This record gives sequence, C-alpha cells and structure tokens, in this order.
Amino acid sequence: MLGGRRQPRPSQLDPCKPYLDKRWAEGHTNAVHLHAELKEPGYRGNYQTISNYLRPRRRRRIRVIGPAPPGLRQVTGWIMRHPDRLSESEGQRLAEVLTRCPELAAAHRLVRSFAEILSTRTGRHLKAWAVRARAEELPGVHSFAAGLEKDWDAVVQGLTSHWNSGPVEGRVNHIKMVRRQMFGRAKLPLLRRRVLLTAAR
Repeated sequence: MLGGRRQPRPSQLDPCKPYLDKRWAEGHTNAVHLHAELKEPGYRGNYQTISNYLRPRRRRRIRVIGPAPPGLRQVTGWIMRHPDRLSESEGQRLAEVLTRCPELAAAHRLVRSFAEILSTRTGRHLKAWAVRARAEELPGVHSFAAGLEKDWDAVVQGLTSHWNSGPVEGRVNHIKMVRRQMFGRAKLPLLRRRVLLTAAR
C-alpha cells in the first residue's frame, strides 16, 4: 500500500530478542558478552546488530550518579589527622573507605599507633610497631620502618626524651633565610652582623 508504514524486515536476531530482553532485565547489559552467549546456540549475526537493538534501552536507562569518591590527598588528610579533629561526615566517609580497602585499613592502624607513640613519648613500643609494620604487605610502610632502623638509637631517644633539636633546627633555617635575602647585596661582615642581631632578639 502506497503511503503506508513500511514493515520492518525480518532479522535473524528476532528469535533471540526474548533472550536479550530477559538478560537485560537481569542486569546483563554488555553487548559483547551477550553476543558471545548467542553465538553458542548458533547465532550468526554480528555484534553491531545486538548493540543497535540495545541502544534505545541505554538511552532510556536512568543513571544514578552518587557523590564523587574522595581523592588520595583527601583520604591521606583524614588518616593523618587526629580522629577527634575529624567531623562526623569525614569520620563516616573514612570508615567507608577503610571497609572497602583492607590494605588502607592496615596502613591506618599503623599510622594511628605510630602517632600514639609519638604523642605519648613511648619509644619503648617502637620495636613492636616495626615488627607489625614489616608483617603487612605495605611497601611504603616497609620503607619508612627501614629508614628508622638506619638510626635506631637516635629515633628511640627522640620518641622517649623531652629534649629535641627543634630550637637548633629553627635557628639554622633562620640563618639560611637571612643568607638568601642578602645574597649579592652584602659581604660577610654585614651578613654576620645581621645574623647576630636577629639571633639576639
């Protein structure tokens, strides 16, 4: 009939459409996998035919977009901060991340226990901490523990005694800053005088 709607041409995919509908309803939406499944019982069509049949469904499917996952720097900040300084939402998100990643949960435990040693000056517990660190499959923590062992006595003393080299390091950094400021502007006598005057304050 002239002017009438043209009937779709028969396709070798027609007998397979009920199977595709069923698999789509079950959540199997990968056209490559569905094509491989249909080839076993004897389907001779190509992958593109299946993809074209499923395309309208993909357009109608509603994508639920959740919040973006936290970035590496954000998670690191949560782990390095004291738990009391985390907001309720930050604590919940950190707990979710740790639940999904056992390696990160192990790293979090080691970081918190090392922070406890650092804040309470209990260097006598450092040996046990290093043993636990080596037992975990965490290359970064292994490297950190190995670095501590290179100067073990000094590290243990620093985590035990209340005396430290902080004031000395601060003065050294201040002298370096003065030297950079005066570079190319003055000779040694003026540089020496300025360092001595600022140190006397």
